[in-house]
Amino acid sequence: MTSTDELASQTGVAPITEVDVRHGERSVASIFLTPVLLVVALTLLYVYVHARTLDSIEMRTLNQAYLTARTLEHIRLTVMSTVLVILIAIPLGIMLTRPGARRATPGALGVVNVGQAVPSIGVLVLLGITLGFGFRYAIVALVLYSFLPVLRNTMAGLQRVDRSLIDAARGMGMTKRLVLLRVELPLAVPVMMAGLRTALIINVGTATLATFTNAGGLGNVIDAGLKLDRRPVLITGAVLVAVLALTIDWIAGLAERVLRPRGL
Repeated sequence: MTSTDELASQTGVAPITEVDVRHGERSVASIFLTPVLLVVALTLLYVYVHARTLDSIEMRTLNQAYLTARTLEHIRLTVMSTVLVILIAIPLGIMLTRPGARRATPGALGVVNVGQAVPSIGVLVLLGITLGFGFRYAIVALVLYSFLPVLRNTMAGLQRVDRSLIDAARGMGMTKRLVLLRVELPLAVPVMMAGLRTALIINVGTATLATFTNAGGLGNVIDAGLKLDRRPVLITGAVLVAVLALTIDWIAGLAERVLRPRGL
């Protein structure tokens, strides 16, 4: 064996290879690449809009005050619905993976699947008709529509934890609660974060449809561009939604890197 292989066999720790170094360099590069591309996209959008002579109708929409207000509404819709999903789906996923509640898992997943199976516009409109129109009811619809990825990934992450690690922690005298907090959840973080990132992107995209239930957001800009047949308005709304989705996904990716246990 080579010296690095001998060291690995003696210590039980795999040596850092050239492939690992290159992978780390690519990961660091990707952190900075996404913001650069987003800035370029926004710059090109700015140049495109200001290179045109806007009429009075377009100027009512394509101004800083209006676009800022709609963007903040969109962020509020996305963040509030995602926070509610986290507060409900993660505890439920943990509970359903405990031995005493596993019989309830198929029924719980069947109920949650209903929200995902119905088209997003259907969920928004149905809740709008039954509960009412406006911001708070759009939040409820977004929670229902993005609930499944977080629940499934929470359960999948916990179920994939090596049972021998759990047994070893129990053998060291840890209580079930400590095993969950210090062993199971940290090891399940990568899979759980993948579900959270999926839910965030779903919410950003679905929130554009909230304009049809009078909940605001960047969907107002896209809808105005379609109804008034104003291409600059339509393109601006679409680009801002795409940039917002990529920005939120980038932030979630950074959070995943921070929360991921070392060595995974």
